[in-house]
Amino acid sequence: MAKTVTTKYEVSEHLRTLQEMAAYLEMCIEEANGDAAFITKALGDIARAKGMSQVARDAGLSRESLYKALSGEKSPSFDTILKVISALGLKLHAEAARTTKLTAQQRQSSRSFRSG
Repeated sequence: MAKTVTTKYEVSEHLRTLQEMAAYLEMCIEEANGDAAFITKALGDIARAKGMSQVARDAGLSRESLYKALSGEKSPSFDTILKVISALGLKLHAEAARTTKLTAQQRQSSRSFRSG
């Protein structure tokens, strides 16, 4: 019987464009369910794809500090996260969370629409 050989999948080898990196980070944020370490590790994947030395220089951090910050073992400061995101050529943005609860105004508007 032939042996099955597996290799570790390294996502950083597949992130080639800023669009791919942004999409990957967005997906990781969606999947994280509040797990900051998961998001931090995703930033580490993107930093490896861009080159840790260059990202460290652009973020104003030592290479060693960057590795530690993005290891997922400790929570880096928000300031560090913002520096890294900027150094990666990405932007942080916010959008309204999806919610299933209707406000009183939305309920009233819905009733008016149905009765009209």
